[in-house]
Amino acid sequence: MVTSHHEAAHRIFQDRPELLAPVFRILDVPLPEKASVEVLSADVTEIRPLERRVDSVLRIKPPDDSSGFLLAIEAQGRRDPDKAVSWAYYLSFLKAKYACPALLLVVCHDTATADWAAGPFRLGPEGWTALSVHPLVLGPANVPVITSPDRAARNLALTAFSAMTHAREQAAPAILEALASALASADPESNAYYSELLEIGLGNTPAREIWRKLMPRTFFPGRGTLIEQTWLEAEAEGRLKQSAESVLRVLESRGIPVSPAVHERIMTCTFMDTLGYWLEAAVTVSTAEEIFVHGD
Repeated sequence: MVTSHHEAAHRIFQDRPELLAPVFRILDVPLPEKASVEVLSADVTEIRPLERRVDSVLRIKPPDDSSGFLLAIEAQGRRDPDKAVSWAYYLSFLKAKYACPALLLVVCHDTATADWAAGPFRLGPEGWTALSVHPLVLGPANVPVITSPDRAARNLALTAFSAMTHAREQAAPAILEALASALASADPESNAYYSELLEIGLGNTPAREIWRKLMPRTFFPGRGTLIEQTWLEAEAEGRLKQSAESVLRVLESRGIPVSPAVHERIMTCTFMDTLGYWLEAAVTVSTAEEIFVHGD
C-alpha cells in the first residue's frame, strides 16, 4: 500500500533532480555531466488486466542527446519476497518499451531492509540462474549524515533526504536543525517545499515532532514565506469566524430572529472592527438588521 511517507521517499527525486548527482557519487555509479532528467510514466501495465506500477521512473540523458539510461526508483519499507519478481519485470519492461538500459534504485529507511534489498536476486530453477537483479540501494549506511548548516545550504535536497533516511536514528535532530538553519536564508518556494516534504517524509517518528517545533522558530514571524502567509491567513480566518458566531449567538440568546440574509452578511464580514461594533450593538438592538447601522 502506498503511503504519504512512502511517496516522499521517491518523489523527492522527481521534484529535485539535483539530488541525483550526490546520490550517484554515493553509489559509485557514473552520471553524465550536465545530464537532463525527464520524469516518465511509472505505469508498466500491459494489455492483460494486471496492474503494475513503479514508484518513480526518470530518464537520464547526457548533453550529447544520446540515449542515456532509465532510473526506476522504489521506496521499500520492509522485506518482501515478491519484490524480486516485480523488480525484474520493471527493468525488462522499461528496457523493451524505451529501448534504453535501466537501473533500479531502492530507497530504504532502515539498515535491515537496505541489506536485504541489495540482493542480488537470482530467478530461475534450483541450481540455475535465468535472471539476476542487482539493485542500487540507499539507506542509513551510505546516506551521509549532514549536521552542518553550511553544508545543508549547499544542497538542501540531499540534506532533506538525509533527514528522512536517518529519521529513526540519534542523528535526526541535528540534521533537522541544520536544514532549518539553512532554510532560514532560502527562497520562499524552497521553504514551503521542504517544510511539507519533511512533514510527510518523516512519517510517524519523533523526528516529525522535532521538525514541527523547529519550523515556527525558524520561519516566524516576519519572514514573508509561503508557510508563514498560509498560517497567518488561517489564523485570521479563524478569528473572524469566532467573532461572527459571537454576534449571532448574542442575537439568538435575546430571541431576535436572524434572517438568512443577515446571517450571510455577518458570517462573510472580513473586518474585525466591524464585527466588534456589531457585537456591541447586538446587546441592545430590537431587530437584527439594526446592528448594521453600527460599524458601516
